[in-house]
Amino acid sequence: MTSRLFGEPVQRVEDAQLVTGRGHYLDDLGHDALAAAFVRSPHAHARVLDIDVTAALDVEGLVAIYTYDDLAASPRGTVAEALPLLIPHPALHAPRTGYALAREEVNHVGEAVVMVVASDRYVAEDAAERIVVTYGVLPPVVGIEAARSAERRTHDDVPDNVAAHLLQEVGDVQAAFAGSPRTLELDLAIQRSASMPLEGKGVYARWDAEDGSMRVYSSTQTSTSVRAAVAAKLDLPLNKVDCIAPMVGGGFGVKIVHPWPEEVLVPWAARELGREVKWVEDRREHFVSSAHERGQLHTIKVGFDDDGRLLALDVRFWHDNGAYTPYGIIVPIITSTQLLGPYKPGAYRVEFWSLYTNTVIVTPYRGAGRPQGCFAMERVMDAIADALGLDRAEVRERNFITPEEMPYDHHMTFQDGRPLIYDSGDFPATLAKLRTLIGWDDTLAQVASWRAAGRRVGVGLACYVEGTGVGPYEGAHVVVETSGKVKVATGLTTQGQGHFTSFAQIAADELGVALEDVEVVTGDTRRFGYAVGTFASRAAVMSGNAIAFAARSVREKALRIAGDALEADPGDLEIVDGVVRVKGSPAASIPLATVAVLSNPLRYAFDEASKAATQFAVGDTSGPPVREDDEPGLEGTDYYSPVGATFANGMHAVVVETDPETAEIKVLRYCVVHDCGPLINPLIVEGQVHGGVAQGVGGALYERMEYDENGQLLNASFMDFLMPYASEIPHIEIDHLETRSPLNPLGIKGAGEAGVIPSAAVFASAIEDAEGFVITAMPISPSELFDLRRRHAAGEVPSLRREDRRTEEMR
Repeated sequence: MTSRLFGEPVQRVEDAQLVTGRGHYLDDLGHDALAAAFVRSPHAHARVLDIDVTAALDVEGLVAIYTYDDLAASPRGTVAEALPLLIPHPALHAPRTGYALAREEVNHVGEAVVMVVASDRYVAEDAAERIVVTYGVLPPVVGIEAARSAERRTHDDVPDNVAAHLLQEVGDVQAAFAGSPRTLELDLAIQRSASMPLEGKGVYARWDAEDGSMRVYSSTQTSTSVRAAVAAKLDLPLNKVDCIAPMVGGGFGVKIVHPWPEEVLVPWAARELGREVKWVEDRREHFVSSAHERGQLHTIKVGFDDDGRLLALDVRFWHDNGAYTPYGIIVPIITSTQLLGPYKPGAYRVEFWSLYTNTVIVTPYRGAGRPQGCFAMERVMDAIADALGLDRAEVRERNFITPEEMPYDHHMTFQDGRPLIYDSGDFPATLAKLRTLIGWDDTLAQVASWRAAGRRVGVGLACYVEGTGVGPYEGAHVVVETSGKVKVATGLTTQGQGHFTSFAQIAADELGVALEDVEVVTGDTRRFGYAVGTFASRAAVMSGNAIAFAARSVREKALRIAGDALEADPGDLEIVDGVVRVKGSPAASIPLATVAVLSNPLRYAFDEASKAATQFAVGDTSGPPVREDDEPGLEGTDYYSPVGATFANGMHAVVVETDPETAEIKVLRYCVVHDCGPLINPLIVEGQVHGGVAQGVGGALYERMEYDENGQLLNASFMDFLMPYASEIPHIEIDHLETRSPLNPLGIKGAGEAGVIPSAAVFASAIEDAEGFVITAMPISPSELFDLRRRHAAGEVPSLRREDRRTEEMR
């Protein structure tokens, strides 16, 4: 190969298609399909007493109305049964999942009760409005405090509202506290929020009655899982179902769950009616019937010595999992383990309760429990530094796991059920880079001078570790066509991460071909039928290595065939710019396209080009030089399954200024140092960080789900759910550290969630520093900051000790 593409800032190959409008999203398909709409519950908790569809029957263009009873009467499949529990866990002792259409009871506003199919969406909505559902309203459970009190029940058979309870302990925590010279206690809160992809969910299904096959298009992060779920629920052979994810306009976790009710109902209706059926989620539906995350309350006790070193850590927290638990307890498990960040906690005890509430279900949202854990741990670090009068960066460094201690075993169980072992990382080096990037000492001095002049300016710091590349597996298929073009297929999906570029870079490097000669396909079960999906910062690690493996097997075969043709040892051959040649003697060569011809006996026999290739390669037309034990074609399929998760890490620093009158929070600087191992493409990695920081700014300063006591979501629109504009996103300064993972051949670690994880923590640190009093809850709005100022003045919110010292120094 003349040059390696791995590590080069190659421009994204998919962008031209997207910016010119040639990318096809779900709603660009199926223009002639029937349209579905849903009657959704207006109540957070109620019995479904009666459904009267009489008034809707006269709507012109109405095709069908379905209730749960219609699903139950269907003789084909299990569509009426409860939706699956995707990730069981022994600690999940009271799992509950919903139904595709509500059966007797609804447990959150927005739960689907009736499905309407009509000639178009307008007609379907008109008919849905005429359907009268009679409810027996029940008292709802809203919020963690209400769930903890258990005065009301979300589910009758779960009297304490506890879906799961889990305790992990490492070391003798009680003894460690007894031996701790100092202790602190903190009560912390993160409010519920949600991802808001510009494209909501959508499903489009085509039933072929002649061969009994179903084709489903879904805006999903897990096309192979949707395929399997549809096949199971509709009692279809798996090979008769295909699921294709077209261009997907953002996911961030909310499109993981498989199946969503609509992903079952739309294909089921298509088969029932013998017609194409489509449904596209509107914005309010996304707010009230998709998935939320983040909501947790933490109570923390920490023991430490006079140098700020952790000796004991005891964390208890309560997690709001909403009305159902289709995704198990992955989010609180991640919080409980990733809370530790880059630190050695001494003895550690963590206990959580996952609680049912009559609100939208909770599933992983970008960061998936890590922002809450990072907020908790970094608040602890700032509190220790403040109590001892130490530099916040210094306290963190004193508690770091060192490079010499890698791999570091926390003696806990991670989200994948395997031991929590950090495989790699150099946390002191990451911090050193961050201090250099922001100019830590100079910035602190500058901020002090601004404060002396009356400005409210603060600096924040936050560190995190992110488990990435979790299994169980991903696969890939690579084929070199007789044109010399390379086709790569992997089963996971793409929602804007740059897979078409980064995966092509890996394949091009392995095969020695030009980037423009590689085409990547993702999320199409016709091309690759088995995969897990795109989430948890796993795509590059999992599919990237699978593509490398498959490409290497293709390369090996190509060199073997070319060696026979050139009468050369395959070990003496190389592939450069799509040509197989003898090292040091480039005149002795054969195009990779010709090797592809030679690898396929049928194409060899009938392709005119192959005749010339044969004469060149073997001197006659008796047959191609393919080994008897070779399969035809220059292609390979391989899988990668990791021994454990890889652990990326990073650190963020921010400088903010708060307005003394309006309490508006302005970002002056934002710096990031990130370590995800060797960078496949620095531009793509930095784009991921930028996007994550933007979501993190939103999650720290703007976005929350505001429920009233009746379980009504009060801000279910973009008029009321505040998101940052581009004007609110700061310029982001980025540096990288590259420590290789020893767990996979490419040495890479995930990067998809890096930007969002420490945002709540770093902003809390900076705002606290600017204001001089403790911040214990996020997100924080100007009105909340204004109220905290009032309460601080009244003595209800404690001052920072360093603020008292500043005041003393000024005197």
